[in-house]
Amino acid sequence: MLQYVAMDEVTRIREKIDIVALLSEYIPLKKMGRNFKINCPFHNEKSPSFVVSPERQIWHCFGCGKGGDIYTFLMEYEKLEFVEALRILAKKAGIELEESDFVKQGASKKEKIYRINAQSKEYYHYVLTKHPSGKNALDYLTKKRKIDPRIIETFEIGYSPISGDALTKYLLEKKKYKGQDLLDAGISTPRNGRLYDFFRNRIMFPIYDHRDNIVAFSGRVLSDEIKESKYVNTRDTLAYHKGGMFFGLNMAKKSIKEEDRAIIMEGEFDVISAYSEGIENTVAIKGTALTEEQVSLISRFASRVTLSLDKDEAGFEAIRRSLAFLEKKGITTTTIELGEFKDPDEAIKNDPIFFKKQLKNDIGIYDYMISVFAEKYDMNSADGKKKISDNILPFLALIDNEIVKEHYLKLLSKRIDTSLENLNAELEKKNKKETIGDRIVSKIKDRRVRKEVIEEYLLSLLIQMDERKKIVAEVSEILRDYKFENASFQKIFDMMINPENLGKSIVAGDFVKKLPQEIIPIFDICYLLPIPKFEDEKKYLSEVLKVAHEAKMLFVKNKIKEMSESLNRKEKNGSEIDSLQSELTMLSQTISELSSASKN
Repeated sequence: MLQYVAMDEVTRIREKIDIVALLSEYIPLKKMGRNFKINCPFHNEKSPSFVVSPERQIWHCFGCGKGGDIYTFLMEYEKLEFVEALRILAKKAGIELEESDFVKQGASKKEKIYRINAQSKEYYHYVLTKHPSGKNALDYLTKKRKIDPRIIETFEIGYSPISGDALTKYLLEKKKYKGQDLLDAGISTPRNGRLYDFFRNRIMFPIYDHRDNIVAFSGRVLSDEIKESKYVNTRDTLAYHKGGMFFGLNMAKKSIKEEDRAIIMEGEFDVISAYSEGIENTVAIKGTALTEEQVSLISRFASRVTLSLDKDEAGFEAIRRSLAFLEKKGITTTTIELGEFKDPDEAIKNDPIFFKKQLKNDIGIYDYMISVFAEKYDMNSADGKKKISDNILPFLALIDNEIVKEHYLKLLSKRIDTSLENLNAELEKKNKKETIGDRIVSKIKDRRVRKEVIEEYLLSLLIQMDERKKIVAEVSEILRDYKFENASFQKIFDMMINPENLGKSIVAGDFVKKLPQEIIPIFDICYLLPIPKFEDEKKYLSEVLKVAHEAKMLFVKNKIKEMSESLNRKEKNGSEIDSLQSELTMLSQTISELSSASKN
């Protein structure tokens, strides 16, 4: 019974929250006719194919195929499990969830990981700031790194003791977690049949997601002379994927939004130093370069990014690897020169005024790339010019805006003393290779036969009509003996031509309530499929009949092909052959009639 109560709450929440209002908190929806449309937030595209229906309270992307309701959107957008989305939406709707069996059983492993991490954070912070075993680590932070104790509190920095299983014992014995819980959270690691702490003798930085959940930790050695890895992060868990997170985003997101600019750095100390100087829109990447997932996340908060990475080969390589994702997302990208300093932390500690000045005078990323390669190779030799253009052109090819692209092509042509025509020719060669690849991918991606595409369009026209009673009867006559390629289309059409349903309102949901549950997503796609705007009802009806005739023609042609093949396999005598030939003649006549009808 409790489970049904919870499911009733799911429905109540869905009915109370308007899908357009909810999605508008995450993406800028644009009204187009009776629906809303925008570029899909779940894949890169140039023309919008993400459609939201206020009447049906659903969304669907015709590019990547994803779709659903408020729950599926939030789960997809925020990478949540159902119960997490349920709790967030219940709070928005002002509905207090009962802790039913349904909710308790669905209490996600992720939420347990959050709780374990929160308690581990408190433990690490206590050891650093209050326990004698944390004294050396605290001295390292305050004396060598010159970090104000108040900043240690702000960032909740901690220390993992050198002993092998102190935290594990604390969580098992005091907090009553199971060993598997600690393994799932990445806090403990197995060895010789026992559990030990994953982090030992390291400065501990808690990593929050943008919803203020502690998802992981980053542990740093106390001395650069130690031969271990300088940084160790929590291994990937259900709650944490290194390539999808930033350090400091939970604290920086407000400032990033206000300034419409995110300053991306490499390490935790870079971000902490910047924050100490009042530069609050900074985050650190977790990994060697920005991933597509990180770029997608940061694009929710700002349209501009400044890369302030270490001044070494690894830092430059990180810029190169990040740029493609930033350009794809349409983010304006700049970088800064650090002068004699090796990283932002060093620059800020030694000359904060210089660093702030460099932030104000940030350099366009393509200007920076051209200058780097122009210095690296000999601009006066043919080989040097080739190397410069080979390195730069792949990045310039990514630029979507043609005016911006031409600006940098002209700049490059001047630097290496070649014509703009030559650079465009080289760029065209690269684009040609990519286009051929795109065509192959496109063919593989959409394997649907034309008949199925036509059927989907026909059903979409019928479903989206305001008054369809008369036209459905005509279409039903045209498609007599017709079999749909897609079984779900067939069921929807059969229900549509049923006299009982002809007067039912699509918008009110009377029709949908009669559909089998598994077919509703297919119906929703047809309901949202963008169709042309027609001058008047007469043109609309004409299009419906034309498409119905084409569907029937494809059906008959397929049947003729099948019968011809069957006839070839038969012996050359007998009444069966006569029957097949007679039917073929009739089908050919039907083709002729359909062809004439579609022209009228």
